[in-house]
Amino acid sequence: MNAIRRIGFFLGPSLFVLLYLFVPADWISPQAPKVIALATWIIVWWISEAVPIPVTAFLPMVGFPLLGVMKISQSAAPYANSIIFLFLGGFLIALALEKHRLHERIALNLIRVTGTSGNGIILGFMLATALLSMWISNTATAMMMLPIATSVVKLIIQDTENLQAIENKGKRNFALGLMLSVGYAASLGGIATIIGTPPNVVFVALLNDFFGQRITFSQWLAIGFPVAFILVLSNYLLLTRILFPNRLKEIEGSENLLMDKLKELGNMRREEKMVLVIFSLTAFMWIFQQPINKLLPAEILNDSIIAMCGGLLMFITPVDFNRGEFLLHWKDTEKMAWGILFLFGGGLCLAEGLNEAGIISAVGQWIAGQNSYNIYLTLTLIIISVSLSELMSNVALVNVFIPVVFGIATVMQVNPILMGLPVTLGASIALMSPIATPPNAIVFSSGYIRMQDMVRAGIWLNVISVIVIWIVSITLLEQIFG
Repeated sequence: MNAIRRIGFFLGPSLFVLLYLFVPADWISPQAPKVIALATWIIVWWISEAVPIPVTAFLPMVGFPLLGVMKISQSAAPYANSIIFLFLGGFLIALALEKHRLHERIALNLIRVTGTSGNGIILGFMLATALLSMWISNTATAMMMLPIATSVVKLIIQDTENLQAIENKGKRNFALGLMLSVGYAASLGGIATIIGTPPNVVFVALLNDFFGQRITFSQWLAIGFPVAFILVLSNYLLLTRILFPNRLKEIEGSENLLMDKLKELGNMRREEKMVLVIFSLTAFMWIFQQPINKLLPAEILNDSIIAMCGGLLMFITPVDFNRGEFLLHWKDTEKMAWGILFLFGGGLCLAEGLNEAGIISAVGQWIAGQNSYNIYLTLTLIIISVSLSELMSNVALVNVFIPVVFGIATVMQVNPILMGLPVTLGASIALMSPIATPPNAIVFSSGYIRMQDMVRAGIWLNVISVIVIWIVSITLLEQIFG
């Protein structure tokens, strides 16, 4: 355990005791000191990761009933929120994609299309990574793409894994740009869909809990996809044209490498075709959910039902019925990130406690009293979100920060989506350091990226991201939800 985790382990409960004992009982509400004390403990453990983040997420479930803030039935309910099952269904579909290596086939074919020049290969990797991360875990996408990217780099840099040992600047920039593009595209692609990255799911769940408003899959896609597309394109242009131009006309052997990997996969198997059909059907239902509901006698379909139907189909679609083989078996779920589902529940429970105690409305009134709603307030909130995402888990950030933003929106009588969604998108922009996101850490481990290069590229991309999200939020977002 490193020093930060050790300090955080004792600091969290210590601050809980101090705040519980010394915050005045009549401040905001009788429950406020208890909730603030427990929230501080949770935030310290989330930031320091003194214990696994999902473990910390159980503190509000047991803490609030013990402190008399709410009953156990009330504190446990958020852990079964319908939005959590949207993400669970998405997890199961992604698990089937990975198990049958369909995601790898899609990525390899897409990379082939963009050509074998240095910039063409980088573009192919970025598009493939971003496309996959729209549907499966950003971390899993980066893990899958890294070995392929490393193989391509080694075609032009034999027996060298140290960036400094690469004498040719073009080759060095190619290796650096390729690795950064994989890490960044894995994070940016997840912005496009509700299930693409955990902060999106948390925001949608909080919005429904606080205001009873729902954002459909297609509505999110209308905002998230343009933002993700612009940022991926900006990322590509910045890396290949300005920061790390490689000017490599053709990477000799890259076409053969891709063909070898496709040959290794063989012809598309029956299982892959089945997974592709279910995946495509689920995506179709998500996108055209509203028109389909209009054809039905009642509004039956929603994102969570569609996701779980897709996930269940993976378990009940037989590959070989006589032998009892299906697309997914329960043992396959051992690889699934169950902890993130508990983290969602913990965040929702914490938000409910803050709301019950009147803390969110009090903070909202205070901030609203210092400001009036304008486009620059949204810009400020996006900058805060992007900055904090470099220091703490983006899921934890959204769990803590979005309820405060909702409080501000309520007092200012502004649609909470107009303020909350841009902040949520900003939480996924953490591109400056290896510790900011798992994809960053994964590509940094390749040895082809220096810290100073990631910081240099990340600063510019953070600035571009803030501007793009802000412009989209005051134009397209206003038109759809204004």
